[in-house]
Amino acid sequence: MAAFIEMRQKGLRPDVVNYNTVIDILCKTGRVEDAVCHFNQMVSEGLSPDIISFNSLIQGLCTVGEWKKVEELAFEMINRGIHPDARFLNAIMDTLCKEGRVVEAQDFFDLVIRTGVKPDVVSYNILIDGYCLDGKMDESIKLLDRMVSIGLRPDIVTYSALLNGYCKNGRVDDALALYREMFSKDVKPDAITYNIMLHGLFQARRIVAAREFYMKMVDSGTQLGINTYNIVLGGLCENSCVDEALIIFEGLRSKEFQLEVRTFNIMINALLKVGRIDEAKGLFSAIVLSGPVPDVITYNLMIESHIKEGLLEESDELFLSMEKNGCAADSRMLNAIVRRLLEKGDVRRAGTYLTKIDEKNFPIEASTAALLISFISERKYQKEVKFLPKKYQSFMEHRDD
Repeated sequence: MAAFIEMRQKGLRPDVVNYNTVIDILCKTGRVEDAVCHFNQMVSEGLSPDIISFNSLIQGLCTVGEWKKVEELAFEMINRGIHPDARFLNAIMDTLCKEGRVVEAQDFFDLVIRTGVKPDVVSYNILIDGYCLDGKMDESIKLLDRMVSIGLRPDIVTYSALLNGYCKNGRVDDALALYREMFSKDVKPDAITYNIMLHGLFQARRIVAAREFYMKMVDSGTQLGINTYNIVLGGLCENSCVDEALIIFEGLRSKEFQLEVRTFNIMINALLKVGRIDEAKGLFSAIVLSGPVPDVITYNLMIESHIKEGLLEESDELFLSMEKNGCAADSRMLNAIVRRLLEKGDVRRAGTYLTKIDEKNFPIEASTAALLISFISERKYQKEVKFLPKKYQSFMEHRDD
């Protein structure tokens, strides 16, 4: 923008590329009316807008719902001999859907079709996925039927979007029916499709079906990646099948399968939840010795466990070790530690971690604030309030007034 203004001040005449840059910036920053003014100014100076000019401005107008102007621009494009194609349509719809504006994307889809543009499979996939993510499965199925009726063949992307939509909306039986239909249409699932189905079955607590699905994948010789294993391990653990998950996990370790820290976190979390603390500590040690680098989630799980057990000095040492290893605590972790320490009645340590929260300008979470207020209100802890940062002490004085 500054360069454009400077050009004007020096008496230089901007070209189409310069105008396109300005129009695009204005649209992306919400200044659509200014973008329209620059577009009109470009035309009045005798410059002919190109496909990029129209693309940027139409996207901007779509985001603010100026459908009359969108329609006018679409036909102006054609009158100028610029014929929009499916790629043009898809680019704008994709932007709208990623912003959660699937209705606007549908309106634009219908408008552009009236100008003679023929949508392709990608066009329908974008809209179908948009409706699925919005929970409007009936609209997605109507689009599926519509694309088939005009001779377009749904691909694995189409089916994956629909399967994901069904699973996220708790319609697992519909997902299974569609999965079977996919095979009858000679569309082969890929890793993403398998993962969607596995995750959906586990989320719906359909453990038997999930197990069968997993075993079919193994028996078929499908190359399973770490994402699939994380879904299986997480699903089993969340459905109280920790021992079964451990067998699979240890099998992967024995094969020297490349595990992620997230995989270890899934198992450590599961073991801690069922009280198998020594086994969780063993896995944590395995990461430190030879596994992937522990992340903030790994350390948080172990530190919270130490505090819960009353191993407060060990929890402090682990926190210092984490920082020494270059892993920075985040807001969620520090708030969780403060809550655990307050629950244990250790005001001094809680004050230390509250100071860390303040130093990093992290917010105090609502649950932390509620616990802190409850804690301060209890008379038996009033002598220990001095160990809290000053701003919390003054809060206590205010309450006493």
